Amino acid sequence: MYRMSILTMMAPEAVTSKIDFIRCCRMALIHDMAEALVGDITPVDDVSKEEKSRRESDTMDYICNNLLGRYNGGLNGQQLRELWQEYEDSKTLDSQFVHDIDKVELILQMVEYERSQWGETDLGEFTWVSHRIQFEVVRGWADKLLRERLVMWREIGKEPNWADGTKPEL
Repeated sequence: MYRMSILTMMAPEAVTSKIDFIRCCRMALIHDMAEALVGDITPVDDVSKEEKSRRESDTMDYICNNLLGRYNGGLNGQQLRELWQEYEDSKTLDSQFVHDIDKVELILQMVEYERSQWGETDLGEFTWVSHRIQFEVVRGWADKLLRERLVMWREIGKEPNWADGTKPEL
């Protein structure tokens, strides 16, 4: 969450002039807030999208109403809940940008972990997310990370896996 907010702050003016920059930083910080209580539910957990959404929504209601409900007359909790829901709905330009940041942060984690394992772990099954990035600038960041990944794997004499069978050009 923190790193996503930092990545959001790295966006060039070509992007920040189109979005509510501060709103996006706040959204990046709170988008996974429910995971503090629910846990990070992933596809391997065999929980349906509907059930995951219900659990996270109920948890955000608890956090925003019960834990933050009395603070500042409940206004802060209400604002956080609305911002979280905006991210979940992914209909606004701001939320779509933060979703892109979330995807590039996943790629960054993947590359860092592979690098730390130096050829022992190939997480290529996550490379598909790069094709779902909408903002050109963020896609450029992802492409750079994936090229760095390819160089690292070639340095150790191996070819990495790519989720969709395509790999970046060097």
